[in-house]
Amino acid sequence: MRSKAALVLAVLATTALNVPVAAAAPAAGADSFAGGALAGRRLVELSETTRLADRRALVTGDRMIAMGDSTGLYPATGWHIRGEMGGIWTPPVKLLDGVWFAVDDAWLGADVATTRYTAGWGYHRFDYAGQGGLKVDRLDFAPDGVRANVIGVTLRSDSRRTVRLAMDAHSELMPNYPWGWTTPGAAAVNLPDTGGYADGALTFREKGTSPGTGAHDYAAVVGSSARPAGHELGPDHRGPQDPAVVCPADGAAPPRCDDSVFGKGTGGRLNYDVSLTPGRSTTLWFTVAGSDQGPAAARAEYAKASKNPAGLLRSKVDGRLATAHNTVVDLPGDRLLQQSVEWSKQNLADSVQEAHDLKLRDVDEGRAYPAPAGTLDEARWYGAGFPDYPWMFGTDGEYTAFAAVAAGQFEPIKAHLRGLRDVSEIVNARSGKLVHEVVHTGDVYFGANNDAGNTDETVKFPSAVALVWRWTGDNGFRDDLYDFTVRNLKYVDRTLDADGDGWLEGLGNVERPGMGVEKLDSTAYYVRGLLDLADMAASKGDHATETWARGRAATLRSRFEATWWAPGDAKAYAESIDDPANPANDNTPIFQRHWTGVSPMEIELPGGTPLASPAHGTTALTQRERNCYTGEFGLYHTGSGPTSAPAGNPGPSCDTVVSTVPSERSTFSLNTGVMAVAEGNFGRLGPQRTYTTGNARIQLDPAVREAPGAMPEIAPSPDFVANIDRPFYDRSMSLQAWGTYGILWPVVHQQLGVSPDLGNGKLSVIPQLPDGQPRIAGSDIQLARGSVDVAATRDGDTLLTEVHLHDVRADLTVGAVLPAGKQVSKVTYNGRQVHYDVVQTTRGTEVRASVPKDGTLEITLR
Repeated sequence: MRSKAALVLAVLATTALNVPVAAAAPAAGADSFAGGALAGRRLVELSETTRLADRRALVTGDRMIAMGDSTGLYPATGWHIRGEMGGIWTPPVKLLDGVWFAVDDAWLGADVATTRYTAGWGYHRFDYAGQGGLKVDRLDFAPDGVRANVIGVTLRSDSRRTVRLAMDAHSELMPNYPWGWTTPGAAAVNLPDTGGYADGALTFREKGTSPGTGAHDYAAVVGSSARPAGHELGPDHRGPQDPAVVCPADGAAPPRCDDSVFGKGTGGRLNYDVSLTPGRSTTLWFTVAGSDQGPAAARAEYAKASKNPAGLLRSKVDGRLATAHNTVVDLPGDRLLQQSVEWSKQNLADSVQEAHDLKLRDVDEGRAYPAPAGTLDEARWYGAGFPDYPWMFGTDGEYTAFAAVAAGQFEPIKAHLRGLRDVSEIVNARSGKLVHEVVHTGDVYFGANNDAGNTDETVKFPSAVALVWRWTGDNGFRDDLYDFTVRNLKYVDRTLDADGDGWLEGLGNVERPGMGVEKLDSTAYYVRGLLDLADMAASKGDHATETWARGRAATLRSRFEATWWAPGDAKAYAESIDDPANPANDNTPIFQRHWTGVSPMEIELPGGTPLASPAHGTTALTQRERNCYTGEFGLYHTGSGPTSAPAGNPGPSCDTVVSTVPSERSTFSLNTGVMAVAEGNFGRLGPQRTYTTGNARIQLDPAVREAPGAMPEIAPSPDFVANIDRPFYDRSMSLQAWGTYGILWPVVHQQLGVSPDLGNGKLSVIPQLPDGQPRIAGSDIQLARGSVDVAATRDGDTLLTEVHLHDVRADLTVGAVLPAGKQVSKVTYNGRQVHYDVVQTTRGTEVRASVPKDGTLEITLR
């Protein structure tokens, strides 16, 4: 095996190659932009040159979100507060609708065309067309730990000259809750902004008492590293987007807007005279900073961000390069998937959010605004999706947890799970129920005790905790969350099984007319949650909880197949049972072709076994691979076939069962990820590639992607028009964290076979080579405070599994999944014969050998 450093460099070099569907290249001359702040660093970037005005552009920090388009302009974006979810935010407060730059009265991105948009790790940048010997580019980033967006505008001239540089800023100080349709609503809560000028910077403020939500004091400061030659204040100042096209609150709207009826901002301009010398670049650094704690706090954030912007940029990029050096994979037979692993790690890092002083209240799905039930000093989490869902979710975090541990990002997912626990304990008064959706403000939109169900998220939580515990061996983390995980499952057992049959009632991932009150996904995750809780209970010596959880899981497993397998030729599990319109049909399967039908194959129980039986699981996966369920980019939300729904069910039929709902042939990155994981659990790595490729393409393929390198929420699909062809205020998320589940987990856990149980002092590494691929490898896969390197190769009738541990202490099992039809002739470890077991699993035939230390397992086949 190559050294870790050599493998990292080789993979980064491969990532920089022009692979067939996604050109990624080291930044050409990193000293040529941002004043050379990133000189000497090997930067990996993806660029676009077409339809830039139709593509969203996003930069994030843990305290800042900035979104415009890929020309550098700021169309009205998003739909929670229609048209207001873009611009520049330091959640929970928005600061600006945008900032715009003009050189000698020509607006960049409008009068001067944007020729290229480039996404890098931790920043993005814009190149503009040259004009009369003058060249301009722009770089944006959001330093972590600072409530600021920093922009570097770099100018170069082929002659000595002085140019006029103008910056427009238009404020929009408003919170990210309430939303446009809630009570109270954004229109009433948002008050008029005031603008000013002080100490070379524009200042904006919204101070007052809003109807229904109380007093607030929001402030923003906008300035630069140079002293302005002059300034202007006024109601507009949106650069080339004046006069603004204004979107209504709802209903029909122009195809592209500049502001919304919710807007009550104001504007200002800073003017500069910039002297240029030929052969030298000049960079002006601009800072947009703010706070929901008034002008003094905003000024403090501005000072932190503007003191050394180049240094903050280097720190940001160095942090992202460090992120890249964990979980470095080498997949010679699937370079697209390899590249997706690299960008998925960055997507996760881009998604981390933090909020302080959260005032926790149940807003009853937007119908109420009571006094807070309590406060939380700080929370940190993986934002679900940008721009409309950057807050903390239960189900999103629980799926994202699998990607996070595979990427070695342990601390963010620990914080996310702790945050969910902390909010739930206060809002739900220690009932054990998990909240669903928590905004930066602390408002809980759904998931309180009075809300129906939220079953799947509550039962998934113990599994997420157990997952992190197994990958980190952190007993302190387990102990911190253990009591809450016990109460999670006691709560659902006590309150969500009214008929006493063991199958839980309440909402799952899919809710559609005609579904039964008991859901398949909640059932599958409940069984897994019980067994994961039992494992943690055993490790703590809590025998009563262990016995209860194992007993309940065993009972449900013994009845699962007979209860949930759909009748007729569906070749699938029913997504629900218990028709509420016909109580006499107790436990009657209701089949509607939703993606949640995959969950029994997707979940992995302790010990590596899916819930689905081998026969039913294989049958169901084969059926889901057909064109009634799977499209170009992966698994549909709801497959097609016969239906009684008035809208009909367009699309091919794969069975004769009549469903009560129409198809929804929209391909979510989560659905596709779930299918990829399910295929891997059954050793079907050939079909799995359809789904890993689907997610990788919508992230990386220039012919498909909207934002280069960003995993979106929904792929172009028969029933979903591609985001790039939709208005900015009517799009799904350009970056959605949960789609990375279907990339990182299949590669690290299923193909490379890394399966830690460090809470119990064990580590198993049993790779499975994808069909036709002679070699796969991974380096610096994080485990606890160390890491493991893995390589799996096949040369004729010889399989090699190489494992090298770095600061990991565990009982080690090494093996491999045999190619179909092959048997074992001989097994050696580090050149000596070793005792081994041959075990039949849903992945196939596994060879397993307990070994005393790292090294190389060689299997001779026959």
